[in-house]
Amino acid sequence: MNIFTILKTEIKNVVQALADNKEITKLPNMDRITAEPPKDVSHGDVATNVAMVCAGQLGLKPREFAELVASKLANLSSVEKVEVAGPGFINLKLSNAFWYAQLKTILEQKENYGASDMGKGEKVNVEFCSANPTGPIHVGHVRGAVFGDALAGLLEKAGYDVTREYYMNDLGAQMSKLAKTTYLRYRQALGEDIGEIPEGYYPGDYLIPVGKYIADKDGNKWLNKPESEWLTYFRDTAGQQMKELIQKDLAKAGIHFDVFASENKIAKSGGIEEALKVLSDEGLVYKGILEKPKSAKAPEDWEPQEMLIFKSTEFGDEADRPLARADGTYTYFMPDIAYQYDKFKRGFKKLIMVLGADHAGYVSRLTSAVKAVTQGQASLEIPLVQMVSFSQNGQPVKMSKRAGTIVLLSDLLEEIDKDVVRFFMMTRKNDSQLDFDLVKVKEQSKDNPVFYVQYAHARAYSVFRKAQEMFGADVLDGLMDADLNLLQDEAEVALIRQLVEFPRQVELAAQVNEPHRIAYYLYDLASGFHALWNKGRDDVQMRFLDENKKDVSMARLALIQAVCFVIASGLSIFGVQPVKEM
Repeated sequence: MNIFTILKTEIKNVVQALADNKEITKLPNMDRITAEPPKDVSHGDVATNVAMVCAGQLGLKPREFAELVASKLANLSSVEKVEVAGPGFINLKLSNAFWYAQLKTILEQKENYGASDMGKGEKVNVEFCSANPTGPIHVGHVRGAVFGDALAGLLEKAGYDVTREYYMNDLGAQMSKLAKTTYLRYRQALGEDIGEIPEGYYPGDYLIPVGKYIADKDGNKWLNKPESEWLTYFRDTAGQQMKELIQKDLAKAGIHFDVFASENKIAKSGGIEEALKVLSDEGLVYKGILEKPKSAKAPEDWEPQEMLIFKSTEFGDEADRPLARADGTYTYFMPDIAYQYDKFKRGFKKLIMVLGADHAGYVSRLTSAVKAVTQGQASLEIPLVQMVSFSQNGQPVKMSKRAGTIVLLSDLLEEIDKDVVRFFMMTRKNDSQLDFDLVKVKEQSKDNPVFYVQYAHARAYSVFRKAQEMFGADVLDGLMDADLNLLQDEAEVALIRQLVEFPRQVELAAQVNEPHRIAYYLYDLASGFHALWNKGRDDVQMRFLDENKKDVSMARLALIQAVCFVIASGLSIFGVQPVKEM
């Protein structure tokens, strides 16, 4: 329950009542009205721009209209004080009774607190990771995988119906190389000395089990057969084995997909031709010769050819884009359009595709294509994810298997707990550089946000255990009946305000596809809790537990329980389990 959305509705109701009662000449447009925490906490709990938005429409001065609205807002039961500031901003201070009621709501909703109906069940397809199915997941994929899964979790929290999807680029030259490499490993499994894996093939040991699998299953059936007979079989078998390996590796990180889409299947089903026909029927395809690309510096770098071209510029792209070459073969762009159209046909109008920052130049052309092929019915958003630089005590670590350091996701997860990896990947905005220090992520200090947030949760549970020793094993069962009016210290009320901010942060983060905002929020919440803990160490009256004041202790236990619920709710977005002991 986002209280700021509720308060905005109450402010609009006040303006509506003014119009109904003829105290203003008409009902103004209120679309741009905001109700949010002021930047300066000394100004109160909520600031609204209602007068700045509406006064001009009514022929009034903003401050004049603000005074009128403020006089009505003062009558709301939740409002303790109203002030008009500056040219006409209205600041509200809410009563402690209001904050206590919100704390009660957290205790009722538990780990579900923060869930929103903002998305209204709209279907969203979040495609992420989507590494080529030619080998296991390596550390270069980890940030995109974790970000995509966290974004999906965030959108689910905000009320969307989310499908997590992985796109298998299982068509093209790389899959033929995979098949040919697997055939070599098959021959090796039958006892042949295959020597060095040829350059351009896949030299990793991970295809040895695939070759052995085929040898055990088929014996020497494929030995000495022409490539035309075994290529498709080896490609499909190796592709399936790599898919299972990718699923297994991602599962170690707690990442699971609802759909594994296949480029090969879309192509075989005629999906590429269907998408091309849609574009053609809309008059968005023509034959022509594109201008010489800037990357072609020498004459031999480019040969003018008539190609099949998409009118991408009509949808905001900087240039039209080729769909098929002069020989009729498709460029890589056309199957990608067909894939986005396939999502649309499956009922998705809100599409999100997580890509690495090196694909920045691909954004405008693909978003243009989605607008075109869906006749504007679907939209595509493409968050870009920067690579992670790994270090050890501040010194760069080269991710090289030859050097004996981590290279695969599974290797990383053997060194660092998956929850630590997942949370730490959220401590920076997705398109910002991130340094993952293999030593510092394990440190137990305030500088390590993973530890700091988990420590707050574990600390809270240490209080619960002590309370059970002091007041009995069932003491936590009575928290709903605690007298929250006993939380009178400003630090206690301030912590409640922080807790109540969580639903708003969920909605704001979901609106802009930025799950890192939740990590920032959790760190600030943990800081507020630790500060209250330390206050009890300095002032005996502020200790969480007092054997002679059970009623006060119960109120503070209720507050601590709410902190645990909100931390757990926030961590669930990232797929991270809160800890009870450290």
